[in-house]
Amino acid sequence: MGIGTVKAVFLDRDGVLNQSIVRDGTPHPPAGLEQLAIYPDAAEALRRLKQAGYLLIVVTNQPDIARGTETRAAVDRINAAIGASLPVDEFLVCAHDDADNCPCRKPKPGMVLDAAARHAINLPHSFLVGDRWRDIDCGAAAGVRTVLIHRGYRERAPVHAPDFVAESLAAAADWILHANTP
Repeated sequence: MGIGTVKAVFLDRDGVLNQSIVRDGTPHPPAGLEQLAIYPDAAEALRRLKQAGYLLIVVTNQPDIARGTETRAAVDRINAAIGASLPVDEFLVCAHDDADNCPCRKPKPGMVLDAAARHAINLPHSFLVGDRWRDIDCGAAAGVRTVLIHRGYRERAPVHAPDFVAESLAAAADWILHANTP
């Protein structure tokens, strides 16, 4: 698995491409388009990654769908708005909660592994950029290098240390573009 020829950057959505809504130190997704705020550095960072030949795939947990506090249509509208502003190739959404024990909910690597199989992605030459422990542990489980964008949340650390810690998506892109391939 993952010994294809395509290189990819897997990106979490909330807290990486767009601002999370932080309550009591915990990040939450925007409830709708009126709360969507794409980070100012996202378009240029993704353009640079795309120009370097990376496939850009968003892998996002959206458990509020399973919890009944958000609709799939609302999540799809947010993804469409982000996709209209940023050069994302694909959005993969896990609509499950932890209790569902599905293989696609991060920190499990299902979304990354499915995309790798579908697109012939070379996982050791690919990356996952996230802002939470679930993202980093997912990337480690999938065999990609990981970048944690530090947003100062009050939650546990990942089991696996990230390969790099960045303060922004622009800094993450800089590191990826200058990282030596394994």
